[in-house]
Amino acid sequence: MQSNGYQSGFGNEFASEAISGILPTGQNSPQRVAHGLYAEQLSGSAFTAPRHSNRRSWLYRIRPAAMHRPFEPHAHASFHNRFDETPPTPNQLRWDPWPMPGTPTDFVDGLVTLAGNGGAAEQAGCGMHVYVANRSMEGRFFYDADGELLIVPQQGRLRLCTELGVLEIKPLEIAVIPRGVRFRVELIDGDARGYVAENFGSLLRLPDLGPIGANSMALPRDFLTPHAAYEDVEGDFELIAKFQGNLWTARIDHSPLDVVAWHGNYAPYKYDLTLFNTVGSISVDHPDPSIFTVLTSPSDTHGTANVDFVIFPPRWLVAEHTFRPPYFHRNVASEFMGLIEGVYDAKAGGFAPGGASLHNCMSGHGPDAASFEKASAADVSKPDHLTGTMAFMFETRKVIHPTRQAIDAPQLQHDYYKCWQGIAKHFDPKRA
Repeated sequence: MQSNGYQSGFGNEFASEAISGILPTGQNSPQRVAHGLYAEQLSGSAFTAPRHSNRRSWLYRIRPAAMHRPFEPHAHASFHNRFDETPPTPNQLRWDPWPMPGTPTDFVDGLVTLAGNGGAAEQAGCGMHVYVANRSMEGRFFYDADGELLIVPQQGRLRLCTELGVLEIKPLEIAVIPRGVRFRVELIDGDARGYVAENFGSLLRLPDLGPIGANSMALPRDFLTPHAAYEDVEGDFELIAKFQGNLWTARIDHSPLDVVAWHGNYAPYKYDLTLFNTVGSISVDHPDPSIFTVLTSPSDTHGTANVDFVIFPPRWLVAEHTFRPPYFHRNVASEFMGLIEGVYDAKAGGFAPGGASLHNCMSGHGPDAASFEKASAADVSKPDHLTGTMAFMFETRKVIHPTRQAIDAPQLQHDYYKCWQGIAKHFDPKRA
């Protein structure tokens, strides 16, 4: 399979051919498709969804997707949607990075579910996973019928070979694989680690900007979708499906990545996080982190997200008379955070790249004692340039339930709460 580059734009109607002259003119499903291909529609929304939110693509492929042996249940030790195994906790939680596996492990086998809420049957909520892998997927393919997958690499480049083309991503880039799209993950650098958000709700989209205007945050033209590429390969392969929280496996005698041409607006895409146009306060006060939202999955309550993907990138801090790091806060939303590189400016230590933290609804959190004292004494008459850092957050309206394996994992930091215990009492009614 060869990739022929990318097409630019978010949610655009794209058209791509690996062999010219395949896409029909004036209709989607002609009686005979060029070169003996089959026409197949892949729908990512209801047929009757409003035009602005209707997502579908037409695929012109060597064999239809229905051609495979029956599915059978497939056991997976650590990838699931069992969010009812333990009571949700108000305690602040934090994990060290997951170690690389000691045995050959590909992307699917290396998925570990840490937390989540809702589910596929509810068509709302999200799953929060990490992955660790040391080999490419060989002779096997995967698709998720439960939701779209937002992949956030922390270590190692990935080649995502999908039905609609090839995406290559590295740390500081992300990719979204739409619900139902079949793909294979190849490791370019040997070892790989990162995070995955599994979105069961409405499709991720760019947030509305309101008074911010048209030219900030993530720009539509910086999102890239692959050109058509295809595999015409026969053999004995495995097709793994995630369906209603469980994994299933089927034998298939050909590569399902056999789409020779396609057109539509339902396709995988990637985005370079370093292109995010950060906005912030240039007078006083620390603005809310919503200004760092890259993608959002809206809920049925206006202004409230099923899940947001928020980043904390390199940026200038210039607000005067202001506590510049993220402030102490309690949220109606719940937050799952990860760190791609560098140091998060609200933590002096303990939050390592590849690690994660969870702060649930109305659980107090914010800077640790050392970060508070440093920021309180900083000279805010001078700008502060944060460099070499990239943290992110999956934020959701629903309480996040950690899984049993996350609570029992040796990576769980049982002393995380201590980072706030050293906060000093400064109150003095006689002092200005």
